[in-house]
Amino acid sequence: MRMSVVAVAVLALGLTACGSGTDSGTGGGKDGTLVVGATAVPAGEVLTYVRDHLAAGASLKLEIKEFTDYVLPNTALQEGELDANLYQNQPYLDDFNKARGTDLVPVVKPYLPPMGVYSHKVEDVTQLADGATVAVPGDTTNEGRALKLLEAGGVIELKAGAGADASPADVTANPRHLKIRELEAAQLPRSLDDVDAAVINNNFAQDAGLSPAKDAILVESAKDNPYANLLAVRRGDEDDPRVKKLAELLVSPEVRTFIKDKYHGSVLPVTGG
Repeated sequence: MRMSVVAVAVLALGLTACGSGTDSGTGGGKDGTLVVGATAVPAGEVLTYVRDHLAAGASLKLEIKEFTDYVLPNTALQEGELDANLYQNQPYLDDFNKARGTDLVPVVKPYLPPMGVYSHKVEDVTQLADGATVAVPGDTTNEGRALKLLEAGGVIELKAGAGADASPADVTANPRHLKIRELEAAQLPRSLDDVDAAVINNNFAQDAGLSPAKDAILVESAKDNPYANLLAVRRGDEDDPRVKKLAELLVSPEVRTFIKDKYHGSVLPVTGG
């Protein structure tokens, strides 16, 4: 059964946010610290670079809180426990706002973490056998993104006009009779021994030691890709001077160079955000 953002939120109750700072209270410490939520890779690593190498020069105090799922960073932001977060793309944010009644907005888009298909059994998606099982993220927008990637790989076709919320019901051609298994996104790397292939979000792939550039049997193209990750805030906080400073740093030449040198194509900087 296809999971919406609301359904994923239920699963998220069993997951814990791991604070990298000492202040576990509300966002925006009394000393003016900007509290930013992120998944560990690549968002947490990019923010750590900014905190350790650039923030002081911009007179910015930055605290990073890491999360292990896709729901809690947004609920924590909406509830004021965070000042901003970095981990999601625009289609996911739009779906989250619609499903949860939140009012979160993008500020800047610093990088693209390309989604990939991984397998312990085949070296190319065209080698998937008849009836093979392919695991995909169960949340609405990431599932649609995964299905579009499988379509780009030539193993399925989606109905004309299928958008970011495409589902298995939109598959119009499936010559290999692939079985689509919907799983919580964080579980996908652990599923690789149990399925024939899995479409895995970049941060969870890298957190599991998988390189999209080296290990994926199919990977998204960066050209005209709508899934660049964005810095999000509550509506009305876009002009917070601390947020503006962080936004500028995230698209700075220093951060673009860091991304290129660290990820070697597994994460791609977005020039100008």
